[in-house]
Amino acid sequence: MIKGFRDFILRGNVMDLAVAVIIGAAFTAIVTALTTNIINPLLGAVIGKPNFDYLVGHVNGGEIKYGTFLTAVINFLLIAAVVYFLLVLPTQYLLKKFNPPAAEAPPTTKPCPQCLGDIPLAATRCKFCTQPV
Repeated sequence: MIKGFRDFILRGNVMDLAVAVIIGAAFTAIVTALTTNIINPLLGAVIGKPNFDYLVGHVNGGEIKYGTFLTAVINFLLIAAVVYFLLVLPTQYLLKKFNPPAAEAPPTTKPCPQCLGDIPLAATRCKFCTQPV
C-alpha cells in the first residue's frame, strides 16, 4: 500500500500539477499587483475613479451593487489581456521559433486519371479499373 502511494506521488503529472499550482499562485499575486497598482490607477486617471464600486442601484429599498460586478468584469478582462499578451503570445512565438513545423512528407499515391482512385506513384496500371497509367 505504501509503495503504491509512493508511485502515485512520484508520477510526473502529479509533480507537474503541484508545480503549476504553486507557480499559478505566485503569478496571481504578480498579476493582481499589476492590475491593482498600475492599471487601475491609470484607468482612474483617465476615467476619474479607479473602480466602479460606487455605482449602486436602489430597487424597492434594496441595493443592487452593479458597480462591484462591473469592476470585477473589468479586472477579469485586464488580467486576461495581461496573461495573453505577456505570456501566451511570447510563448507561442518562442515555440514556433525553436520548434519549426516539420516538412510535409512527399505524396506516396496519385489519383488514377480514369477512376480517380488512389494508386502508388510507381504503379503502371490502376488496381481498381486496370487502366494503364
